[in-house]
Amino acid sequence: MDFIEPILGIASEIYSLVEKVKANKKRSRRVCCRVKALDELVRSIKKREPGQTTAEVETALRELSFTLKSAKALIEKYTLAKWVKRFLNAGDHEDEFNSLNERLNDAFQVLSGALQLEQSAVLRQVFEMASREKEDEVDRKEDDAEMQKLLLHYMKEQQEKTDAMQKEMEYIKLNVEKVVAILNKPSITDEDIRMIKPHELKYGYPKKPFMTTPTSEVYKGEYRRFPVAIKRYTDTIDTSLSELREVFKKDVDTMQRFESPNILRMFGICVQDEDGPSPQFLIVMEYCEKGSLRQVLDSEGLSLSWTTKACMCRDAARGLYRLHHTEEKSKVHGCINSNKFLVADGNIVKLGGFELAKTETSLRKLTKNKVSKITRSLSYSSPQMLDDINYINNTACEIYSLGIVLWEVATGRRPFDGWSNKDIYKKVCKEEFMEELPHDCPKGLADLINACRAHDSFQRPSAGVLVDMLQSVVAELERS
Repeated sequence: MDFIEPILGIASEIYSLVEKVKANKKRSRRVCCRVKALDELVRSIKKREPGQTTAEVETALRELSFTLKSAKALIEKYTLAKWVKRFLNAGDHEDEFNSLNERLNDAFQVLSGALQLEQSAVLRQVFEMASREKEDEVDRKEDDAEMQKLLLHYMKEQQEKTDAMQKEMEYIKLNVEKVVAILNKPSITDEDIRMIKPHELKYGYPKKPFMTTPTSEVYKGEYRRFPVAIKRYTDTIDTSLSELREVFKKDVDTMQRFESPNILRMFGICVQDEDGPSPQFLIVMEYCEKGSLRQVLDSEGLSLSWTTKACMCRDAARGLYRLHHTEEKSKVHGCINSNKFLVADGNIVKLGGFELAKTETSLRKLTKNKVSKITRSLSYSSPQMLDDINYINNTACEIYSLGIVLWEVATGRRPFDGWSNKDIYKKVCKEEFMEELPHDCPKGLADLINACRAHDSFQRPSAGVLVDMLQSVVAELERS
């Protein structure tokens, strides 16, 4: 296994870098602690005789090497002299650390389970979920408090510079205030998914839906200071409240496992006039200011920088990764396309489109007469699904679909625009055709997009590896 020594080498570099960090010291040191625990596991594998290591362990080690490279790039960012400006331009350090810690935890679970080491019980304490989340929260609060002091101190120093620096100073001041506000605002993940009282919802004025479907109206509103989208069902079936609450409870258990900054947040359901003859049923979800990813690409695609595009690709991969790796049996979305990703302020991309599925099904009145036949485009279908109508959708198929979405981000165009389903089937399935990327697309990003669209499903990366490598691409673009 020629990748063990590189893993140990990268781990050693991380230990040295942590001593030099200028911000986010607590979280960087916590990452270092977890890397050391994994270091011990890797060294125990190194002592094994040839042939004693399973393919599962080798795969986990290979993915760990990508994760550690991503960890090194993240920590290195906070050791450099210009870390403040890069932080102001990015501002997503919390999501980066959360994603990295999830990947380190997953690597530990695979390796410790496969090796069944005597010391694994001790090492497992480092990754135990309850204590890990508590430690991360304490680290976050302490790092954010220190970060605010550092940023405000930096702002004061800049204000004392000469008039020649005034223009840049104003830019820095505005961004510092924006980041401090972000650090101080309540976290959306602190809110439980629950039954919401009608008086807790505020609607925008005038009270008009910004989206209408055959079965619902969607309004913009506010819930506990968070902007929300409120879906009101206009044609519901006769569902008793007790049955609805039972279905909702099961949905909540599922949605809590999908908790991620890159998955659309569900706040809960609300029943208005529940004692009256015609109760109103509402689903309350996170509101994304910029609309769908496809809408953003149609309006802003040509003006987005490559760094922003790479960040959007990474966010989309993070959302799919959390979905694929939440349960023991990998869960698939079932309909990955650029309309299923939503974009919040700051161009943060979130995966949506599955919402409170069981609850919604129990509310909607859908009959054969009211459901029209929709001819679905094959633009996002993998070659395997194009070739076999009975092929079961799996994670590799969804990585292909994600690859098409990432191609859209890179080009701003719609996939196979103007093509018939017959043309798509012939070119993609039979001729292994891929639409071209722009000539100025960064090589690292282009290689990953092409890997996701590989004709052979075996050649496509997992969502976890994709997240690690996209983070490395982002780090490289931020340095340039």
